[in-house]
Amino acid sequence: MIKTRYSWGVAGIAALCLRLAIPAVGAAEAPLLPPLPPKSIVDLHGHIAGIGAGGSGCFVSAAMQRNVRFGAFLRAFGVTREELEREGDVRVVTRLRERLAGSRCVGRVVVLALDGVVDERGELDRGRTEMYVPNEFVAAQAAAHPELLFGASVNPYRRDALERLEWAKAHGAVLVKWLPSVQHIDPADPRLIPFYRKLVELRLPLLTHTGRERAFTAADDALCDPARLRLALEQGVTVIAAHAATQGSYEGEPALDRLTRLMREYPRLYADCSSLTQLNKRTHLARVLARPEFRGRLVYGTDYPLPTMRALVSPWYYPWRLSWRQKRAIAAIENLWDRDVALKAALGLPAEVWTQQFSLREN
Repeated sequence: MIKTRYSWGVAGIAALCLRLAIPAVGAAEAPLLPPLPPKSIVDLHGHIAGIGAGGSGCFVSAAMQRNVRFGAFLRAFGVTREELEREGDVRVVTRLRERLAGSRCVGRVVVLALDGVVDERGELDRGRTEMYVPNEFVAAQAAAHPELLFGASVNPYRRDALERLEWAKAHGAVLVKWLPSVQHIDPADPRLIPFYRKLVELRLPLLTHTGRERAFTAADDALCDPARLRLALEQGVTVIAAHAATQGSYEGEPALDRLTRLMREYPRLYADCSSLTQLNKRTHLARVLARPEFRGRLVYGTDYPLPTMRALVSPWYYPWRLSWRQKRAIAAIENLWDRDVALKAALGLPAEVWTQQFSLREN
C-alpha cells in the first residue's frame, strides 16, 4: 500500500516553496513554519519521448511528427530535433535532469515508458502506434541516475506480457503505466485477469489514464472510463487514476462521478493531481478537493513536461481564487516543479499529498 504520514498544514508547503524559490517574498507574507525536507517530494507522473536517435528504440509516427503537437512537445521538453539527432534521445532525459536539479521541493521523478498498440499476434503494431518509449531505454536511464525512477509500460495484450512484467520488476520498475485510449487496452477485459494478478504478485501499482485524452491525434475515450477499472480493483491491484478522471463523461455521467463511486468501494484506489491546474482544467482541482472520498487518496504528479508551458499552466488563470500578490509570487518561480507545487498548494492541495512517504518498491 502507499503509506501516508500526516504532518503540518497546506500553508507550510506553500510558504516553504515561496520562501525558497522567491527571495522577493518577505517573511511577513510567509509565516515561519517547520521546513519540508529539501527535495522530499516525488513526482509520480513524468514523461519522456524520442525519435529513435542514438539507438534509444523510441519512435514517433510520421503522422504525429507532421502534427502541430510534435513541435509543442519538443518545445516543452526543451529540445530541438537537431539536438536529438546530434546527441541522441538521451538529450530529453538530460534536459529533465537539469531542470529537476534546480528544484527545491521535488527530488525524484517517476519517468514513464509508453508501450504501443499490439496486433492480433501479440506483437507491437508500429503502424497503429503514434509514440513508443521502450522499457529498456527508461530502465537504463533510471539505473544510471538515482533521481529518476522507472515507470514501466506493458500492453497486456502482448503475448509475453507477464514475462515483460517480470523483467520490469527485476529492473527496478516502481509502477506500470497505461494510456488505454491510445494503446487500445480495455481494462474491463476478463482476459486481463492473469495480468492483474501478476501486478499484485509483483506489488506493482497501475497508473492509468482516466477520462478524456487529447494529447494524441486519435483516442478511444471509452477505454478510459473509470468504471472499467473495477476488474483490476476486484483482483486487488493498487490503481492510481491519472488526472482523477476530471474530463469527459460516460453514459451521460461525468467521469469524476464514476471515479468517486469507485473510491468509496475500493481502498486501493488512488488518484494523481497531474494536469489539474491546466487552463482547460482550471476548475477541476477544486472539484476533486470538495469530495471527501479523495481525502488521503491523492498523490502528486505533474504530467511533465506540460507544466513548462506557461500558456497552459499559470496562476494568472485564478483571478478570484488567488490574491494578486500570490499570483505574482508564484509566477515568478523559475523552476517548473517548485512553481507547480506552489500553485497547487495555494489552491488548497492538502498537506498529506506533500508529505506522502512513498515505498513504491514495496507496494
